[in-house]
Amino acid sequence: MIDCGEATQLQCKKYNVKLSKLDHIFISHLHGDHYYGLIGLLSTMHLYGREKKITIAGPPGLRDILTLQLRYSETVLNYEIEFTEWLPNQVETVLDHARFTVTTIPLDHRVPCSGYLITQKPNKRRIIREMIPKQLPPAQINLLKNGEDVTDESGDIIYENSEVTRPPLPAYRYAYCSDTKYKPAIIDQIKGVDMIYHEATFMDDMEDRAGKTFHSTAKQAASIAKSSKADILLIGHFSTRYKNLEDMGTEAQSIFPNTFLAKEGETFKVG
Repeated sequence: MIDCGEATQLQCKKYNVKLSKLDHIFISHLHGDHYYGLIGLLSTMHLYGREKKITIAGPPGLRDILTLQLRYSETVLNYEIEFTEWLPNQVETVLDHARFTVTTIPLDHRVPCSGYLITQKPNKRRIIREMIPKQLPPAQINLLKNGEDVTDESGDIIYENSEVTRPPLPAYRYAYCSDTKYKPAIIDQIKGVDMIYHEATFMDDMEDRAGKTFHSTAKQAASIAKSSKADILLIGHFSTRYKNLEDMGTEAQSIFPNTFLAKEGETFKVG
């Protein structure tokens, strides 16, 4: 989960997101709409009897805030929280999972703020099941998945990899760019991502206002996506002054056609 606003638990119930499957939470910065729901979420997991560890990454101060809240509510959680506090304005790997890594994207906001780059690790080759026996030993299956042939004791090939496997699925990259001024400096880090979420609080006629409040316009978000050669752009974090969000989309699409509005409840698939 990336960021955790006040209504997070309500949204999880609405869209049938199971809290028991949530193992990692990444907070972009310490403005309330991005983390005020965190202590409630952690408390609910405690009441549900969670025992599995959860990892939380976020800016300096987040650990102190949660510790204080737990202390004064006299709450001792059933499970362990593993904290990673990243350093502002630095690129850091905050999670090295077996299947993916999560790296911070330093942003430019009124308080320390980082987005997150999620990079899937290379996938293994896919076995064509009908081409091999059902009881093939796991060690030989692993050889095939790793791109190797299976041989007998004499070195003769029993199963040639190219005949019994398919190429691996692509490994995808997703960039989440939370609240930030227009910052072209992030382009090199997110070059070639499959999908980018970038805030678009204002439209282009309020570019000055965007800069003063450390936010971006829809056109600026599209410029970042275009320069980084992303495949898909999602824009969100819209100011409440805009009643017709389609205008936001139209503005961004004039720069980067493959732009979509990150509306509540929508699902977007990478690749």
